[in-house]
Amino acid sequence: MRRQRPEFRRTVKRRFSNVFWLTLCGLVVLVLIVLLSRETTQPRSRSVLSKSSYINNKAMEGLNITSEMLSPDSILRQLNDQISLAKAYVVIAKESNNLQFAWELSAQIRNSQILLSNAALRRSPLTLRESETSVRDMALLLFQAQQLHYDSSTMIMRLKARIQDLEEQTSSVTDKSNKYGQIAAEEVPKSLYCLGVLLTTEWFKRTDLQKKVNYNKQISMKLTDNNLYHFCVFSDNILATSVVINSSATNSLNPEKLVFHLVTDEVNYAAMKAWFTMNGFRGVTVDVQKFEDFTWLNASYVPVLKQLQDSDTQNYYFSGSNDGGKTPIKFRNPKYLSMLNHLRFYIPEVFPSLKKLVFLDDDVVVQKDLSDLFTVDLKGNVNGAVETCMETFHRYHKYLNYSHPLIRSHFDPDACGWAFGMNVFDLVEWRKRNVTGIYHYWQERNVDRTLWKLGTLPPGLLTFYGLTEPLDPNWHVLGLGYTNVDPQVIENGAVLHYNGNSKPWLKIGMEKYKGLWEKYVDYSHPMLERCNFH
Repeated sequence: MRRQRPEFRRTVKRRFSNVFWLTLCGLVVLVLIVLLSRETTQPRSRSVLSKSSYINNKAMEGLNITSEMLSPDSILRQLNDQISLAKAYVVIAKESNNLQFAWELSAQIRNSQILLSNAALRRSPLTLRESETSVRDMALLLFQAQQLHYDSSTMIMRLKARIQDLEEQTSSVTDKSNKYGQIAAEEVPKSLYCLGVLLTTEWFKRTDLQKKVNYNKQISMKLTDNNLYHFCVFSDNILATSVVINSSATNSLNPEKLVFHLVTDEVNYAAMKAWFTMNGFRGVTVDVQKFEDFTWLNASYVPVLKQLQDSDTQNYYFSGSNDGGKTPIKFRNPKYLSMLNHLRFYIPEVFPSLKKLVFLDDDVVVQKDLSDLFTVDLKGNVNGAVETCMETFHRYHKYLNYSHPLIRSHFDPDACGWAFGMNVFDLVEWRKRNVTGIYHYWQERNVDRTLWKLGTLPPGLLTFYGLTEPLDPNWHVLGLGYTNVDPQVIENGAVLHYNGNSKPWLKIGMEKYKGLWEKYVDYSHPMLERCNFH
């Protein structure tokens, strides 16, 4: 037993020495690792710091920043901040009509700027002693500005209210402008009214004019000759119609082959007859009719005539009283109550002997020979017209009410619109397809104005849907009565259309386009001179 105990003790001693040496080696290794890591991190951190300081120095050079401006105790920076804020408050004070306070702020801004200028001239920083008064006075004014609720949140609310007020004023001015423009467009100029009175007097005073019309058999033969070029114009404007005919005759290669069929109303019939009997247009044949002589034109056959005689319809167009006065002014235009505006859908009835015809509005000017229109292949269609769907606005969905199931189920909303004003009509196909009957169908379903609101273009789009052949855009150039048109397009155009309120015979007409129309008016004519046309 005594031998075993010493052996046991020797074993313990050997284990203790092994642990000691292992621990010592571990500590040495750890110390070496720490030393090496310090050596590697120090150069890296130094390079990062030097790089960032280099970037900061470059930025300071580019922005012209001085060390004084970067100092947290910089008086220069404090003054500049006060001046910037004070300038904003000056604007707000003026907006609030507090001119006295705005003047005080402006005066203090000048004082602070003088201090900064003096410091810059002497090339030394501002001291606390010389700037203390200016900083304190400015701080007091800025505090007063805050007390006057010139803080940003309050001012934002006030500016929003001001913007809303300005928007309402703009809307009101726009509505008034549209209203007055519409009224100006609807009014008959005094000179035009004078011309009508003079011509009417001349017609009834001179029986020779009436005999000249009644006994001209050659003219009556031309009116039904389908080998000639037939045009129709429905208008009560003598001068405008004269320009259409004169410009057509001037630019025609064979004016003696042109036949113009004019339809007007009872009021202007005598004046129209007198004017076109007294004046010649290079051999152009001109015939004048009044729609009151058309026996077939009655409320039992023509749905729109029955609607136009309805008191509710008249109130809608003229006063808008049935919708609380919310009807736009453009809807209340007398031309939409004039049968002359709707006769375009009865052309085969008006001219039963004709096979092909070109329809012209009275606000157009002809610049080219139009005889080629009569050889255009309409490919079995009824209407030849220039499409206007280059812009999104002129798609079907802009003219028609697609919330109505009848419209939605029959017509493509993205179908291309086209324009009235210069149209080629194949009257043989018109009669074969009963196009007037199609017009009646849609007109009868729009008694309550739920399919479309106004005008003749929407029912025209419905009536000639699938029956319209697109023409070359150069045949018909639109927009001269309301917008700017490319000069090159105007130069290439055969027919220029002054659609819009700014008609060339009105004072509100667009001056830059008036010359294209006025060159076909003979202002030296005795009657035009008497009525002060100029």
